Parts: sequence; structure tokens; C-alpha cells
Amino acid sequence: MRAEVAEMLETLRRGGVDDERVLDAMASVPRELFVSAEQRGDAYADRALAIACGQTISQPLMVAAVVQALQIRPGERVLDVGTGSGYQAAVLAACGATVFGVERIAELADAASRRLTAAGFAVDIRVGDGSRGLPDAAPFDAIAVAATAPWLPPALPRQLREGGRLVLPLHRRGDGMDELVRLRLVAGRWLTDSLGPCRFVPLIGDDAYAGEVRRPAP
Repeated sequence: MRAEVAEMLETLRRGGVDDERVLDAMASVPRELFVSAEQRGDAYADRALAIACGQTISQPLMVAAVVQALQIRPGERVLDVGTGSGYQAAVLAACGATVFGVERIAELADAASRRLTAAGFAVDIRVGDGSRGLPDAAPFDAIAVAATAPWLPPALPRQLREGGRLVLPLHRRGDGMDELVRLRLVAGRWLTDSLGPCRFVPLIGDDAYAGEVRRPAP
């Protein structure tokens, strides 16, 4: 498995991930624990893999890019929206963050909690509407959203403290793709950075896509 990890790290470096703390975290998290038994041979391949309930575990490069953009410092409080398998939460915890996860599907939340415990990570996973964030645990230093929103859910930036960072994919109307965006709260002003095109499952919630309706047409 170490050869697969080394190959993954090389792919991450070629993809622009140069934060050694993020690379170390990616190397330390046993990704094979967060995929199905049938897919463990592909655990470190640079592509998204299907998990239960019609959801996915993001490709390693995308996870690393999101975590790098969040600029996590040890001890910071981080919210992982759309926890899914729990893999991204594990990488955030491996960076030294105190991680809270919110997942709307109870089956996934329960499974993620078990995987994270087995991997040695203490992450507080809650079942809830990710578009509403986790107000009772706020404020956060950083928020990562692992599903595409049709717009910026207003509750999320309100749960960031000064200096906080929020990374999420937003649906682009023109071509049907998503755009990975980072917002930073600096001196009371919001600064926005585009991190490039991406593709995620839709964020379902009161302030995102409704019910099980998929993303709208471009």
C-alpha cells in the first residue's frame, strides 16, 4: 500500500499541492478505510469513488486542494459540511484541527463516525442540514463544503470568526460545471478567490437544492 500512497503524493504535487503539512496529512490517513471493501484496490487512485446512499468520496487531489486552500493551523476549529465517508474530516484532523462534521444522511454519519474512530481520529459528527452549518458549535476558523451549492448558503459565512476561510463549490450557470471558491474574512471584508473548475454531488438542504432534486440545467 505504501507504493500507492507514494504515487498519490506525486500526483498531488504535480497537481499543485505543495503544503508539506497537507501532504503529510494525506499520507497519514488510511484512505482504504473510507471506501468499500470492493474498491480498496482503487483507494489511492486519483478519482472519485462511489459510497453508500448515492454519494461519493472525492478524489485525493480535490481533497488536498480544499484542505490546502483552508490554510489550517493546529488547534483551529473546522466544520466539514457533507462529511460523507469521513475521509476529508480525517485529513483535516490529521492537520491538527478540531473537526466537527455535519451530514444529512444518518447512515453515512454513523458509518463515518465508526471509520474515524477506527482510524484514530476524534471527530464530532452530527446529523443535520449542512446548508445551515452547525451554529451551536460556531464560530469556526474554517469551513469545508463537500457538495455543490446553487448559491452561497448565508448561514455558513456567519459562522466564521475573523480571519476565517470557507471553501465550497458553486454551480456555474454557463456550462454546467462547478467552481471551487474560497472566501476569507479579513479585517471585516470578504475576499473571494476562484480555485478552478470542479464537479461535486449537489448540496441538499433548506438553503441549497431541495429534496432529491439534482442540479438545474446550465
